[in-house]
Amino acid sequence: MKKYAIVYCEHQFGSMDGKTANGLVRDSGLYEIVAVIDSTKAGQDAGEVLDQKKNGIPICKNLQDAIASAKEKPNYFILGIAPANAFLKKEERQVIIKAMEAGMHIINPLQEFLTEDEEMMTMAKRYGVTIRDVRKPRPKKEWTLFTGRILQVKAPIVAVLGTDGACGKRTTAMIVAKEMQKRGYKTAFVATGQTGLIQGASYGFAMDAFPLQYMIGELEREVVRAYETERPDMIIVEGQGALSHPAYVSSAGILKGARPQAVILQHPPKRKVLGDFPFVEMPTVESEIALIEHFGKTNVVAITLNHEGMTDEELKQTIDEYERKFRMPVTDVLKYGADKVVNRLIDYFPSLQKHEVAVS
Repeated sequence: MKKYAIVYCEHQFGSMDGKTANGLVRDSGLYEIVAVIDSTKAGQDAGEVLDQKKNGIPICKNLQDAIASAKEKPNYFILGIAPANAFLKKEERQVIIKAMEAGMHIINPLQEFLTEDEEMMTMAKRYGVTIRDVRKPRPKKEWTLFTGRILQVKAPIVAVLGTDGACGKRTTAMIVAKEMQKRGYKTAFVATGQTGLIQGASYGFAMDAFPLQYMIGELEREVVRAYETERPDMIIVEGQGALSHPAYVSSAGILKGARPQAVILQHPPKRKVLGDFPFVEMPTVESEIALIEHFGKTNVVAITLNHEGMTDEELKQTIDEYERKFRMPVTDVLKYGADKVVNRLIDYFPSLQKHEVAVS
């Protein structure tokens, strides 16, 4: 059965806390998104709100309207919010129950596991639907610690890290991976958060569901699994948070567990403070690069920008300024594609140059 989904993103679509919905609307992966719920933007086209390009996905004021507006009967209901506190409000619980009553399976990306919620499981059984807790880890007895097997991986490993949370790291990683594939390279993408897993990534896990020492071991396990299964030309690892971020440790886990030989740094130039922590100033690009390179014993080889709040002219000026200042490729992959980044990666890794000769 084809997977038609409604994405719930009340008050958040197009914002930082709506990043799961934003990502699914741009690249739905396993699902066909038939409607988005956000009463504050009802009546608009989801693609136009995100990227000024219509995609035919309507934004609706409530579940009833979303079901009525859908061109195909939806059989999945995806929570597309990523709130800082990661727990459901009372009204959100009611919407989920109504979705189950309408025969929809539930995809839950929050830290609050609905499969451990007696009321939710009772409702799911009553209406014959399933609940998937995307962040729920495997049984603890199956968790792995760091083994050193990552040192045997021969393919280049590249991580896309950032200066803040919810600034476009996963989007950039996936666009770079697709551009590599267009050029004939075999790439493996390792997801580290809920959106990539919902989209259907073959490798990865929700990093923030694990204690740090297991987070490192589990990421190593997924990178090694991707390498041994695919024998790719390159492995791209999605970043989480920021290494400098006072509230998150995921970037540290990525640098330790994946041991990337190169890093792409994603940055939103217009942000003055951290997204969910407005009392903390944004780090500078210089300071984040220095921290990443020192902590991870790796090199930042390209900078990709998030154009939120920027005019096209401001974006172009910033790209020119950063390229002069940092002497590396700078672009916005959503606006201009990933050519610059991919060219840099090919220049940086000899194994990719050999492949380039072979495919050309």
